[in-house]
Amino acid sequence: MKNVIQLLLLIVILSGCQQQDSYDKVLLTDDFSSIRRGPYSVDVGAHTEYHYLHEAAPRSQWAVSTFTWDSDFKHAWHVRQEGDDRQMIQVMTNDRKQHTHPMVVAGDHDWENYSVSMQFTPQSKEFQSGLVFRYRNDRNYYFTGVKGDSLILKMVDDAKGFHQPYEVILGSAFVGWDEDELLTLKVEVEDNKISCSIKEVTIDAEDDTYPKGKVGLLADVPTKFHRIEVKTSNDELQKLKTSRDAYTLELEKISESVPEMKVWKKINTTGFGVGRNLRFGDLNNDGTLDVLVGQVVNHGPQDRNSELSCMTAMTFDGDILWQTGTPDPWKVNLTSDVAFQIHDLDNDGKSEVIYTMNRELIVADGATGKIKYKKTTPMVTDQEVISPETHNMFGNILGDCLYFCDLRGKGYDSDIIIKDRYERVWAMDDQLNILWYSKLNTGHYPFAYDVDEDGKDELLIGYSLLDDDGSTMWTLEDKLEDHADGVAVVKYTEDADPIVMCAASDEGLFFADLDGKITKHHYIGHGQNPAVANFRDDLPGLETISMNFWGNQGIIHFYDASGDIYHDFEPNQYGSMLLPVNWTGKSEEFFIVNPNVDEGGVFDGWGRKVLDFPDDGHPDMCNAVMDITGDGRDEIVVWDPNAIWVYTQEDNSSQDKVYKPLRNPLYNYSNYQTTISLPNWEEL
Repeated sequence: MKNVIQLLLLIVILSGCQQQDSYDKVLLTDDFSSIRRGPYSVDVGAHTEYHYLHEAAPRSQWAVSTFTWDSDFKHAWHVRQEGDDRQMIQVMTNDRKQHTHPMVVAGDHDWENYSVSMQFTPQSKEFQSGLVFRYRNDRNYYFTGVKGDSLILKMVDDAKGFHQPYEVILGSAFVGWDEDELLTLKVEVEDNKISCSIKEVTIDAEDDTYPKGKVGLLADVPTKFHRIEVKTSNDELQKLKTSRDAYTLELEKISESVPEMKVWKKINTTGFGVGRNLRFGDLNNDGTLDVLVGQVVNHGPQDRNSELSCMTAMTFDGDILWQTGTPDPWKVNLTSDVAFQIHDLDNDGKSEVIYTMNRELIVADGATGKIKYKKTTPMVTDQEVISPETHNMFGNILGDCLYFCDLRGKGYDSDIIIKDRYERVWAMDDQLNILWYSKLNTGHYPFAYDVDEDGKDELLIGYSLLDDDGSTMWTLEDKLEDHADGVAVVKYTEDADPIVMCAASDEGLFFADLDGKITKHHYIGHGQNPAVANFRDDLPGLETISMNFWGNQGIIHFYDASGDIYHDFEPNQYGSMLLPVNWTGKSEEFFIVNPNVDEGGVFDGWGRKVLDFPDDGHPDMCNAVMDITGDGRDEIVVWDPNAIWVYTQEDNSSQDKVYKPLRNPLYNYSNYQTTISLPNWEEL
């Protein structure tokens, strides 16, 4: 019997050694020696909400996963050297924002079972520092590390309220260590088993929340990270290869029915080009779309007071129709809307350009740019302090944006909504007479809908619904923080009532009925740039997608017609307009992340990249989507301040009828619009 017991013990020991030794295939190893010294974080701020910027791209295999609008957060990560030791260093103390943490990440989302060994030197015990593993995104992951005199292991799963992260401590143990002491942290994950240790102190736990994911460095206090190594087994490598090969075959099958891109137009805009500040419409009334390029002057501070400085009207052949203002190649950056649109304001079949410049609201002829009439923009009379440091620094508003709707029941959108940045909104008629004024939390961009079916539009703006006369029908301002980034009223299925959808910045995204009762509230982080379309035929009704930004930029969520999240993924760490694209002329639409060859592409409702942008030197800062050629399918417009390119499909449509969704009118175009794309078929 004794020999049997000894044999069993030997088998257990040997099997344990075999398991320990099985993680001998390197997935990642980094001592940061290949990374150039200096700041690693890049202060791109709000620019990457809807611009792709090359300077924001990762300089190594480590991507900066989080930043906020705070200067120290935007400059948190550096690469420095002490003697022969090159280090990735987090330099700030994150003592104000516990819903987001300085973090850099590396690896692949499909890593499942692996071990990690990491050397790091926390310089304070005040807050946490350590390792993120099985990272799905920077709101969903496991963390282990030190905080105070404890080794902790926890699971993080989004939030349970505004700035209230949902965290479950899976284990905690005392560990004696000193500030500025070099620590070695070891982690092993196999199926639902988790083990982590520092200085011979070990925590073992079981949890099924995250079966796989990347690794990351996280620190809420100044911390030096010296070295990290991730290993797995040969069996795991084979599993990875098998699943990746299968996924590649799946994408190849999908791509067979997705036309490739080809360049249709190229336009040089050097000197008068701009970032994401184009408008599209038929300026010269010839039945085809033209382009209006709006350069911007930022009076400061930052983007609090911005307006047009120059407009250039041109065709997609590059012929300039007219120009007003003085072009300046330095006035190309913007992180806000400015007020200008192309619209047939008087419904006579000819386009006008409506815009603000020099604190005047102007209506001009679309074909020539000649001013038809104008008025001084509204004066702010209820702001306590007006100075060069505040919004509305000139007294009269500059005009944050323009939106057109039908408040008077005329049957077409002849009424004008103009607002300041965040607090005030005016409604005007087509002769620029003020109809009403309201002070409220405006959010970024409104949405009109005839809610009570009286032939006149109501206005969903910020967290409030206003009647056609400007009176408040309901408001959620007393229930919600922050501001609305994107709003809409949507009928998600044919037999359902329309409902309100709101991407509410740090409040996440919520749905409400037409009486203002919130029916579903997802605390996903900073939600913005939502889009609604038929992204999946196998699901009933329409789907919604949203983008995360401040504090957790780059996470994309997918919602079904019931408002439930059915998928999320994080293709990169930037924002995006998430514009739906009707590329195939069939019933399922795709969406664009960005136009970059490596980090962008066109994705479907499952989060699969179905189409790459060509590696042809195209501009990739901005993109827009619309049918320009007239075949019912969308073209993709990409641009930067120097050039505009247009992509169309390589094939010619041979369908008897084409899917041509009904979208927001181009005269209500904004960097903060909720893009609505409703099903519609047309005979060819």
